[in-house]
This record gives sequence, structure tokens and C-alpha cells, in this order.
Amino acid sequence: MLRYITLILVCQLAGEIAVKIARVPIPGPVVGMVVLFCWLCCRRKIPEKLEVVTGFLHGYLPLLFVPAGVGIITNIDLLINSLIPFSGAIIVGTAMTIAVTGLVMQFLNRRHPSRRPGQAS
Repeated sequence: MLRYITLILVCQLAGEIAVKIARVPIPGPVVGMVVLFCWLCCRRKIPEKLEVVTGFLHGYLPLLFVPAGVGIITNIDLLINSLIPFSGAIIVGTAMTIAVTGLVMQFLNRRHPSRRPGQAS
């Protein structure tokens, strides 16, 4: 299991290095998880012990939101002052997500008409 924890951390480190070298505004751990995802796609099978490790880490995932929540509470005055822009961004972002999802589903349903919900494949 230590091997797979190390694999996750190495992928995160690779992502951090790639972001620093490329100077792109993307979090390094996100790039690292894309690297891990690509590695898993090439293997075409998820190792059983990797599933155990990630399941364990997933159980403690909510703890990672505590610092962000504390940051929001300590800066509540900034949030209140920017309430209109935040609200607009949330509403526009949600509407765009719904619209893009609907368009993609329509496109995919036209492309594969035999794959309708409720039908046996």
C-alpha cells in the first residue's frame, strides 16, 4: 500500500513541477491527478491496493474543506462586500453548466439513437 500512496504523491509532485515549468494557472495536484488518470487508462485496470488506498483517503476528504471554511468565516466581510459579483458568478456558472450539459446530451442522443434510457443494449 505504501507503493500506491507514493504513486499518488509522485503524481502530485509531477503536476506541481509541470505547473511551475509551464507557468499555467492550474493547481499542481489537479495536473497530477490527470497524470495518474492517464497512467491508469494506459494500464486499463485499477490495482486493487490502489482502490483500498484511495478509498481510505476518500474517507478523510471532508477534512480538507475545513481550512477553506475557516477562511470564508474569517473573511466574511469581504464576502458580504462582494455578494453581488459572487451571486452573479454562481447563477451564470450554473446556467452555463446546465445549458452545456443539455446540448452535449442532445448531441450524444442524436449520434447514438439506439442508446436511449430504459432500453436494453
